[in-house]
Amino acid sequence: MYSSIKETEICLLQEIMETKCFRQKEDSNSISQCGFLPAVSIENTMGALIGMKKVLCLACSCLILLSSVGCSGKSASQASSTVSAVQAAAGQKNAPTAEKVAALMKKMTLKQKIAQMMQGAGYCLNYDAEKQNCYGSVLNGGNSPSHDAATWRSFVDGYQTAAMGSALPIPCLYGLDAIHGHNNVQDAVIFPHNIGVGAANDEQLTYKMGAAVAEEMKVTGVLWNFGPCLAVDSDPRWGRVYESYSTDPDLVTKLGAAFAKGQLDHGVMPTAKHYIGDGSVAFGTGEEGKLIDRGDAKLTDAQLEELLKPYRALLNEGVKVVMASHSSVNGTKMHANKQLLTDKLKGELKFDGFVVSDWESIEHIPGKDLGDKLASAVNAGIDMLMQPENFEECAGLLEKAVGSGTIPQSRIDDAVRRILTVKYEMGLFDDPMEKNVKHEVTQVGSQGYRDLARQVVQESQVLVKNDGKTLPLKKGSTIFVTGPAANDVGAQCGGWTVQWAGGLDRNGQHVTKGTTILEGLEAAAREYGLNVVTDEAQASKADATLLCVGEKPYSEWEGDTKDMSLTGSLGLDGNEEAIALAKKLKKPTVALIVAGREVLIQNYLKDWDSVVMSYLPGSEGEGVADVLTGKAKFTGRLSMPWYKTVQGIGTNDVLFKQGFGLSD
Repeated sequence: MYSSIKETEICLLQEIMETKCFRQKEDSNSISQCGFLPAVSIENTMGALIGMKKVLCLACSCLILLSSVGCSGKSASQASSTVSAVQAAAGQKNAPTAEKVAALMKKMTLKQKIAQMMQGAGYCLNYDAEKQNCYGSVLNGGNSPSHDAATWRSFVDGYQTAAMGSALPIPCLYGLDAIHGHNNVQDAVIFPHNIGVGAANDEQLTYKMGAAVAEEMKVTGVLWNFGPCLAVDSDPRWGRVYESYSTDPDLVTKLGAAFAKGQLDHGVMPTAKHYIGDGSVAFGTGEEGKLIDRGDAKLTDAQLEELLKPYRALLNEGVKVVMASHSSVNGTKMHANKQLLTDKLKGELKFDGFVVSDWESIEHIPGKDLGDKLASAVNAGIDMLMQPENFEECAGLLEKAVGSGTIPQSRIDDAVRRILTVKYEMGLFDDPMEKNVKHEVTQVGSQGYRDLARQVVQESQVLVKNDGKTLPLKKGSTIFVTGPAANDVGAQCGGWTVQWAGGLDRNGQHVTKGTTILEGLEAAAREYGLNVVTDEAQASKADATLLCVGEKPYSEWEGDTKDMSLTGSLGLDGNEEAIALAKKLKKPTVALIVAGREVLIQNYLKDWDSVVMSYLPGSEGEGVADVLTGKAKFTGRLSMPWYKTVQGIGTNDVLFKQGFGLSD
C-alpha cells in the first residue's frame, strides 16, 4: 500500500508540514511536530491555537512516517549497497578503522565535515534535508510524542535511507534519552529511576536492565542512548536527583558501568553524562534564575577525582560518547571548559570517542553572539553539537569560523575523525539498515522484561521503619488503601516517561502500559487472602491503613525545590488530605513514599508505624505489592541520606544514613 505513494506527494506534504508546524521547546507545556504523528493530548490552553496545525501534521505524518524511503530517492537495499560502494572507493573494507576514516575524510569538503558535527531534532529535520546535507546525527527530544515501535522504526529507517542517498553517503547516528526504559515508545517497559536502582544496588540486575533497554531500543532501530547519568548527587533539592544512582561515587561507578556494559553487549552505544559535576552544583547558583539545576560546582582536585571514577569505569568498558554538562565547574561552563574536556578527558583519560553537547547548552555559555559561543565550545572540545532547531545556522557559522581562523581546521578534522570512528566501530557502515542486527525480542513490552523490571522494583523498596512489625501485611487482614500515589502509573514513573516531564494518569487512562501499586496489591490479595478496600466509608473496618503519597512528575529544573515538602508545590494533590485521614483513623499505618528524592517526613513520622521509601518504581507496581505482602523480602538500602530538615542538607543531621534499610 505504501509503495503507491508518489515521492513528489510525500515531498510536497513535508513542505506543507514545515510551514504549518510549530516549535517544540524542552519544557512540559509545549509540544510541536515537524514530521511526527501526534499521539498525545494537547493542553487545553493551547487547543484553540494549534487545532488546525495538529490536523495538518496528522495528515502529513501518516504518509511520511509510513514511507521508509521518504524523499531520499533510494530504497533500504540501495542504501546498503551504496555504503559498500563508498567503502570500496574510500578504502578497503577490511582495512583498519583509522585508514577507512582517513580515506573517507580525504573525499569530504569542509561543509560535509561540519555536517557530521551537527545533531538536529526530528521535529525540525526532514528526510530531504538529511539527504541533501547528510547531517551526522538525529535525535528526538523528551517531548517527542509516543508512538508504537513499528512507527518509530519506519521513522528511523527513513532518516538512514535519506543519509545513504546523499552525495557522499555516511550513516546517520540516531540518539535519544532512554532514561529508565525506551520511554517514548508505547507499551515499553519502564524501569525504576536510577535513585531506586541505587537502592537495589544489584550489579547483575543492573546489567540485565541495561541489556533489556538496549533490546527494546533495537526494536525501533535506535542504537545510541543518552545515558546513563553518572551524577553523584550532593543536594536532594536538585530536580535531577532521581537520575543519580547515589551520593556514593563508588556505587555510581559500579552501577553505571554495569548498565553501560549491558547496553554495549547488546549492541547499543551508551553515553557517559553529564561530564562533570552536574550533581555537585551549589544551591542558589542555578543557571538563569534556576534554584540549582545547571549551577556551579565548587570542586577541589580531590573531589574532582572522586567524580571522575564512574567516567573512568565507563571508558574502560568501551563507552565512546561523553555528554558535557549544562553546569559549571569552579565558575567555568563545562561546554567551554577546555581544561576538563580536552586536557583532562581527551588527554589524561585518553578518551578517543566524541563529546556531544547537551540540548542547546552552547547557547548559554559566554560569548558575544552565537558564532562566538560555537567557536568557544568547539575549541574547548565539543565534537558534536546538539542544536535541535538551528543546526543549519550553526553549520554555516562554523564554516565561517574556520574560514576566519577562529576555529582551526585541525579541530574540525579531529571532531569528525572521532565521530566517523565511532560510527565505523558501531558497524553502521557495514549495516546501516541494521539487517544483520541480532534481537532478543521483536516487540517492546515483553513479559520477560516486565518480570525483570518487577524484580528491580522489589529490590529497590527500602523499609526504614517497622514498629509493631506492621509489615508484611497480615494474611486475612483488611487493608484500607488511600492517597494519590496508590493508583497512578504516571506518579510511579515520574519524569522522562512518554514526555520530558512525565505526567499523571488522566480520565482512567494510564500514561503508559503498566500496573499501579493498588492494582498489584489487589492481584496479590487474591493469592494472599487480603481484603483491600478504598472506600472511605469502609475504612473504620480495616485492620491497617496503607497511605500512598508522593511527588508530581518533573524533570530537570522543574523539579528544583526549596522545601522538599509532601504538601508543597511538588507534592501530589491530595497528599495533605490523605495524611490527615490516615491520622484520624488511628489504625496501624504504613506510609509508602513514591518520590524522586527522600522528601521531608519528620513531622509525620510519629504517626506512621511503618515507612517504605518506594522512590519511582516505574510501570511494574506489582513489585511494590510483592514486598508489602511478604512475597519478596525487603532488601533495599537508601541510596542517599534522608535529611531531617533542609537546613541539615550536607551535614550528619539525618533521619537515616545512606545505606540504611531494615529487613522485615
